[in-house]
Amino acid sequence: MNKFVKIGIFALIIILAGVFYWRYYFVFSEGVKGGTLNYFEKKGYVFKTWEGRIVQEGFQSPTAGALQSNEFRFSVQNEALVEQLERAGGKFVELRYKEYLNSLPWRGASEVVVYEIIEIGGRGEVNTELPMNKN
Repeated sequence: MNKFVKIGIFALIIILAGVFYWRYYFVFSEGVKGGTLNYFEKKGYVFKTWEGRIVQEGFQSPTAGALQSNEFRFSVQNEALVEQLERAGGKFVELRYKEYLNSLPWRGASEVVVYEIIEIGGRGEVNTELPMNKN
């Protein structure tokens, strides 16, 4: 009987470890999002993490007839990315991210973690030069 209890406890530990990995470390999706960086701040009660939000062009609404802006909330862990994003407020940014099934307090408040900046200030910048009229 003692042998079966040990095998059962070992199997339970393996199953719980697998579930924990799947819930918190399994990458559900990866991709690229672009939009105007609305805010980027460090916040949290115990674990201070960098959180940001970009507003994407266009509108998306879950119900017909209503308007809702399309926002993308994310967390950042890499300090080199933090320095770049702190100076990019109000600019167009294009970010590469990983989305997990659940968040961890030390990873960020969001399930989405940005790990690369593709572009800052490209598509959203306004061209201030006027074309010359050749008449």
